[in-house]
Amino acid sequence: MRIVRTWCAVAALVLSLVGRPAAQDAPATVLVFAAASMKGALDEVGAIVQTRTHVTMKVSYAATSTLAKQIEEGAPADIFVSADEQWMDYVAERKLIASGSRVNVVSNRLVLIAPKDTVPQLTIAPGFGIARALGAGGRLAIADPSNVPAGRYGKAALTFLGVWDTVANRLAPADNVRAALAFVARGEAPLGIVYASDVVAEPGVAIVGAFPNGTYPPIVYPAALTVRAKADAKKVLDVIASPEARAVFVKHGFLAPGS
Repeated sequence: MRIVRTWCAVAALVLSLVGRPAAQDAPATVLVFAAASMKGALDEVGAIVQTRTHVTMKVSYAATSTLAKQIEEGAPADIFVSADEQWMDYVAERKLIASGSRVNVVSNRLVLIAPKDTVPQLTIAPGFGIARALGAGGRLAIADPSNVPAGRYGKAALTFLGVWDTVANRLAPADNVRAALAFVARGEAPLGIVYASDVVAEPGVAIVGAFPNGTYPPIVYPAALTVRAKADAKKVLDVIASPEARAVFVKHGFLAPGS
């Protein structure tokens, strides 16, 4: 009789668990791979995502190039937000992006920065004295120009202005743009090249000047669903690309697409 009562209790427990809504057991979570420069702004957008969709957005930040390679190697990202179109094209060419899901989220500007207490008088123009401004032994903090978007934009701008060769052997290359920002904020580099939005995130630096439009390719941040994205990822991407989220990005120093 005791065995019968025990099995009845077990059966009742199993039935109660089976009947419980899945959403109560495991809230939906969507994993976003995003360019390091979006840290802060995208964290704030995550709160909007939670409110509007009841989906938890988790974000992995790194250099766009690193994230693209991780997606290629099978990382379980649901959404990819790139700091340039080239790396999004790279992932798309490998059939790892959901067809028709790609959307431009924001754009940005490229600026030259210095520690806030030692800002040199320097006008960014063809042939400007960036090497001289670095001083004896000083290095230019920049995201790795061989593959990181911010570094490639920076190299393009300096090349256009005719001064790349004067600093090419005086770089402090960083894994991503936020690492380059940190070099300058800590006083480890007298100058650095970052996005305008990065300066908003770091009170320890100041803008020396903005690189003129046309000296580097337009900075565009496309986002897309990966081919392995969960069903809830589409709702998250819609919020990231919404006017409400764009207002957050603009507050953090980004620009509307096409600006």
